[in-house]
This record gives sequence, structure tokens and C-alpha cells, in this order.
Amino acid sequence: MLASMFVMGGYSALRNPQQHVRMAGPVTEKLSDASDQAPTSATADEKQLVMINGAAQVVGGLALATGRFPRLASLVLAGSLVPTTYAGHRFWEETDKTKRANQQIHFVKNVSMLGGLLIAAVDTEGKPGVAWRATHAVGAASNQAKGLGKGVAVQAMAARKAAAATTKASAKATKKASAKATKKAGKKAGKS
Repeated sequence: MLASMFVMGGYSALRNPQQHVRMAGPVTEKLSDASDQAPTSATADEKQLVMINGAAQVVGGLALATGRFPRLASLVLAGSLVPTTYAGHRFWEETDKTKRANQQIHFVKNVSMLGGLLIAAVDTEGKPGVAWRATHAVGAASNQAKGLGKGVAVQAMAARKAAAATTKASAKATKKASAKATKKAGKKAGKS
């Protein structure tokens, strides 16, 4: 539903860019005055900007409506909405009360749509966001490292016990062999 306004508005800008150039004229004139480039009429650049903005709105709107790259589409639409709102709904310049109220309503509507687009841009569709996943990945890695450290300590203790048992068994076997050899040597000495 949010995308429909952009598809229709973008299509209108592509189909009839001159009307949108007229609406954008006062804004582009101010920008041109600021950069000491006073335009004499709507230039091809203004028309191209209007058409690029319209194309961005159509493509972004269709992408958002079909669920293709919804976060990127929302960001593109939010980016295209700012100049559109500023150029098309300058209520503060209107002197007629009715026109001013109408432009103010459209301005506030566009600001509301901008808020919806920003929410859609950060929506993870129920999946954890990047910040949450990064934080929990660090915590999991830390826990895993602690677990590995404990595992290594347990294995080292088991290895020490095994080495001690082997040393004890080896000493016992050596003592037994030595006693046997001594006894055998004593018997041989007694025969001689």
C-alpha cells in the first residue's frame, strides 16, 4: 500500500515531466542562485532530474510492493521523497489560505510517509537485526572460548593424572624387576 503512491507519482513524473519541472523550478532557481548560476528556463538537467526521481520512485515502489529488496527500496523511496516534498509542497510560500492548508496537508502526509519508509528500511521481518546478531555473535564466541579454555584445562588435568599413573606404574614395574633381578642374582651367588 505504501508503494502505490510512489508508483503513481513516479509514473506521472515520467509521463509529464514538464509539470514537475515547473513545480521544482522555484527550488532549482534558489539552488542556482546560491551557486551563482541563474537559469533562464527549465533546462534539460532539471527535466533529467525530475525523470530520474520519477524512475527511482517507480522502480523503488514496484520493488517494495513485490517484496524485492524491501529495505533498499524503502531507502531509495525515502531519498526521492525529500526533494519531492520540498519542491512540491512549499506551504510556507502560499498566500491563499485554502491553498496553504492543502499544501500543508500534503507536506505532513509526505513526512508521515517518510517515517513509514524509514521504519520499513530498518524492518528485519522478524529476524534479528545486524546489531543484535553482532552483539550475540561476540557473546557466543566469548562463551565458546571460555568453554574451550575449560576443556583444555580438564584435558591437561587428565593428561597429568595419566602421566602420574604411568610414572607410578613404571616405577612399580621397575622396582619389581629390580627385586626379581636381585633375588635371581642372590640365588646365582648362593650356588657358586
